Amino acid sequence: MPDSNQTYSISKYPDVPAINRQLEALIAQPLRPIRRERMKAYLEYFETLCRRSKALTSEAKKYIPGGVQHNLAFNFPFPISIERAEGAYLWDSDGNQYIDFLQAGGPTVLGSNYPPVRDCVIELLQTCGPVTGLFHEYELKLAQLVTRCMPAVEMVRFLGSGTESVMAAVRAARAFTKKAKVIKVGGAYHGWSDSMIYGLHIPGTGRLEAKGIPWGATFNTQEIFPHSLGALRSQLILNLALGGTAAVIVEPLGPESGTRPAPFDFNQKVRALCDEFGALLIFDEVVTGFRLGMGGAQGYFGIKPDLTVFGKCITGGYPMAGGVGGREEVMMRFAAGIGGTGERAYIGGTLSANPLSCVAGYHALVEMERTNAAVLAGQAGDRLTSGLQSLIRKYNLPFVAYNQGSIVHLETSGVMLLDFRHPLRLAKELKPRRHMMEEMGAAYMASGLVTLAGSRMYTSMADTPPVIDAALDRFERVFQNIEGVSPS
Repeated sequence: MPDSNQTYSISKYPDVPAINRQLEALIAQPLRPIRRERMKAYLEYFETLCRRSKALTSEAKKYIPGGVQHNLAFNFPFPISIERAEGAYLWDSDGNQYIDFLQAGGPTVLGSNYPPVRDCVIELLQTCGPVTGLFHEYELKLAQLVTRCMPAVEMVRFLGSGTESVMAAVRAARAFTKKAKVIKVGGAYHGWSDSMIYGLHIPGTGRLEAKGIPWGATFNTQEIFPHSLGALRSQLILNLALGGTAAVIVEPLGPESGTRPAPFDFNQKVRALCDEFGALLIFDEVVTGFRLGMGGAQGYFGIKPDLTVFGKCITGGYPMAGGVGGREEVMMRFAAGIGGTGERAYIGGTLSANPLSCVAGYHALVEMERTNAAVLAGQAGDRLTSGLQSLIRKYNLPFVAYNQGSIVHLETSGVMLLDFRHPLRLAKELKPRRHMMEEMGAAYMASGLVTLAGSRMYTSMADTPPVIDAALDRFERVFQNIEGVSPS
């Protein structure tokens, strides 16, 4: 059981300078992939034991670009078709069972398909149906719960996804401040809207991923290198001559859910800079909202952003996983209705805040609060990380494992740490390091472990010590087959 005094999943914030040194050491040395003969055996698993998955996703390529609808599903060597989810486990269309460290990309802190929430959803479907287009009581109940839990949220507007929520937050910030510039941290992902496809995944890339997006859409988007407060101050000063800065948007744990971990005091210093220069601070809590605890990252760090973006966890893994909340005077830019004073930031969405999503979100958050699920999930993350670190030492590997509560990072190739400060290394090593990460993900999956791109894992309340220990046994079998490790 969790410590009754612990309310957030992070039991101890990671030593960021030490982690950064380890990550730099990882990408400064040659790759340590899986031995070729063993990798061949891992790939054979997919050909022999995942035949229905291969057939289904191969057929899907005729009708769906790439064969799948979401980036999380683009697995190497081919996507796996999932048929069943329960607690800590997934089962594919061929009947293979996996320990699920993807957890739908992070929202299911209670574990997959949690029965008490599912029962409430089924009851609603039998009486109301999933959507009416009109108001439902659970819109109010969910909004009341979110505003009670999140320290900086006085009002909240629900939307269809994290991407929509970032769009709305940026629009509200511009409408409220009457300024245009928005500064993000390079490498961070804030959805796929036109203005946010900038400096995506790799810091310094600017518009590299902005295919199909007019230049004007990103004209007022700017990026700074991760955690460079000096660069942020310089950009804020420069923007004074360009009309000022509407908002600074950050992932409070660091880009890509802490893949480049933020120093503990970073957010506080960003808050101070925003206050100094009259910019709004936007916390992207799509992953951290409720996963870190009922107060999110803002509660954990003790900082009040002006706007908070929600996704994933706000509906416990059910559809319509999005919303934006914040100070009343800013949030009133979303006042509903046709027409208005001309000061309103226009947003919409017929299916936003539908009854199904709101009842699922309300009961998921109630259960998370009742069970202290975030803390239990964080304890699982601690146990998994400690075990991975022991295995890395045991086999003298250069890999890096660390966690921020239930968000666990396992860097083996370091591809996510490349950037434009070293352009020659980026150009030379991006593809081989990415391929190694893909191979590691395939090896984990062939060993019965589902991860996010082979380098990130989300633990849940369902990950009991026996589940974590079984997972560590499987990770060890993979590590035993790394080049340079003596075969057992």
